[in-house]
Amino acid sequence: MRLVVEVARILGAERLVTIESAHIDGCLHHGDGGVEFAERLVELGGRVDVPTTLNVGALDLLKPERIRSHAQRKAMALRQMQAYETLGCRPTWTCAPYQVGHRPGLGVHVAWGESNAVAFANSVLGARTNRYGDFMDICCALTRRAPETGLHTDEGRRARVHIDVSPVNPELLSRDVFYPVLGTWLGRTAGDRVPVLTGLPPSVSEDQLKSLGAAAASSGSVGLFHVVGVTPEAPTLAAALGGRTPEEVIGVEPAALKATLDSLSTSTSRDIQAVALGSPHFSDPEFRALEERLPEGRFAVPFYVCTSRSQVERLKEEGRLDGLTAAGVEVVADTCVVVTPILAAGGGVLMTNSGKFAHYTPANTGYDVVYGSLEDCVTSATTGTVSRDEGLWR
Repeated sequence: MRLVVEVARILGAERLVTIESAHIDGCLHHGDGGVEFAERLVELGGRVDVPTTLNVGALDLLKPERIRSHAQRKAMALRQMQAYETLGCRPTWTCAPYQVGHRPGLGVHVAWGESNAVAFANSVLGARTNRYGDFMDICCALTRRAPETGLHTDEGRRARVHIDVSPVNPELLSRDVFYPVLGTWLGRTAGDRVPVLTGLPPSVSEDQLKSLGAAAASSGSVGLFHVVGVTPEAPTLAAALGGRTPEEVIGVEPAALKATLDSLSTSTSRDIQAVALGSPHFSDPEFRALEERLPEGRFAVPFYVCTSRSQVERLKEEGRLDGLTAAGVEVVADTCVVVTPILAAGGGVLMTNSGKFAHYTPANTGYDVVYGSLEDCVTSATTGTVSRDEGLWR
């Protein structure tokens, strides 16, 4: 509680809010200090006071042998994960807790870590949370309190900048490949301002909004976005703006989107050494879309899909995992390929349909990256050579 109160003082909050749930990012091992912090809370008899889920860890607990790390680091990562379980957290091990039943309601205060989860909770669910980093997230869960500031307040949630998407090709708006690119552009453009978007179709899917928010949070500081006629706090443009005039109105120009698309690839090589999907973690609809496109034989390069352990269990129960495995798909649970060493050593070029993977892969893994659609990734993995359809982007 002392830590929560001190952070509230630093942020200028006058009071605390009562939270109803938490999602913990501090369970991912970055160093032994994180282990010591979690185990100290256990020693003090700590127990979370609200329903609390856990973000990805540094291990695939279902297949720990796939992690390329020395024994001591693996042991410390496991201790950190176990400490958070002992604190009463639910061992979901996913960056997309909203896909495993953790879905706080409209207007409910929560304390969530992990940038895409924060963007989704605020934007798609209408819950209220700031972007809580490691250690602050668990402190909020233990005390059931968070500083009343930022996105916990009505004023902090009001849109400041109006983004007009209507200049974009309507056919492109229906494609999944569009939303990580729009999100990357949005993060770079909006900065830390809350944006409201007009011109997106009412049929935009939850997975498309997930991809939009994840990319916007990775490339910028977006913790909340509104989509008029789609997200719960934006039935109208005026409602999202709180009845005020936006600070800026920006039209999404096709040329700017094409430039953003190009920026998501750091390699011009025709050959790829791996494909990775699932950042945020792959949902069941995304798996079904992949299954419809699997080749008759096996992929020519390693093909990783990161997801939650609950989704792995669903694939097993429904008899779908064998088909994925036969095609050469490696389903990674509990973690992902950009936060722990799973990719083959030596580097190369990785292809992905994730704006978040495209953003983090070069710095975190040493691999260059090529961005494309799910269809592009499947086609390219079948031959080991990049194949992309960019017709709609022109």
